[in-house]
Amino acid sequence: MAFTLAPMPAPVRAAFEAELRAARAARDLDAMWTALERAHILSQSWAWPHTRSHWHMFLLALRRRDRREAVGQAVRLTVAGPSSLLDLAPPGNTGRASVGLRTEMPVPGDLAALLAKA
Repeated sequence: MAFTLAPMPAPVRAAFEAELRAARAARDLDAMWTALERAHILSQSWAWPHTRSHWHMFLLALRRRDRREAVGQAVRLTVAGPSSLLDLAPPGNTGRASVGLRTEMPVPGDLAALLAKA
């Protein structure tokens, strides 16, 4: 997705919010992270949603007392918005601290189809 100041399209917004809700409702850590990673992938082209996805990752890292992840998310919180505005967010990047800031990754098929329509 290219640089845009336009709001997140409604179908993408709905999927993004659904992933955030799924992360809150999940009962295990892996499911929480998977939902937040999917929310992150959906949000990368829009500064505020992108920043929100990292905020939720930061909060989960703090709740789990995962120092490495929390520090990584703190860094990502500072660069998420500008990277979206400058179209520098690498497609498919899950947003986790274990993944490089500029590492491109495959976009899951269902998310790719949704983003292609945006």
